[in-house]
Amino acid sequence: MKSVLRQLIVLPLLTVVMAGLYACGSASGTSRAAATPQPFATTYVLAQGASALIAPAAQPVASGKAIAPVVRLDRVNDSRCREGAVCVWAGYISYSFSLTRPDGATSSFVLSDSMPNGATSVTQDGLTFTLAGVEPQAVPPKNDIIPDYRVSIRVSNVAKVAAATALIH
Repeated sequence: MKSVLRQLIVLPLLTVVMAGLYACGSASGTSRAAATPQPFATTYVLAQGASALIAPAAQPVASGKAIAPVVRLDRVNDSRCREGAVCVWAGYISYSFSLTRPDGATSSFVLSDSMPNGATSVTQDGLTFTLAGVEPQAVPPKNDIIPDYRVSIRVSNVAKVAAATALIH
């Protein structure tokens, strides 16, 4: 009799505990999936001194509003030998950027496809910045003013999404 009574109490209690554990595990898995960033790749065209809000990388804050990082083209460094000039070396062109994170911290990076030891792609704070092009591409003539360069950069978070997905699995 005691054995039957014990089974009548223990089995329903065990069922309730198991259901609770399953529910916690499901909710935990859902929140992790929701926190996984969605992959994106966006190209921005910037003039010297211009900036762009990287909206797909926005992060929610306590107030509920989303704050996004900002990339800025600080300077175009063009030391290439001007057309019609006689130079000892060919020179190079590079592009100096700054990245302001949502917390206000700023970091800098340089992209170049012609600078010695330069890189056409850099990853910072889970975002990959890749040089996509520049207008005008031609080296300006010797006596012309420096052109108003337009630099295209591709911003993506593919590496960040892959890392977050690996943590979940």
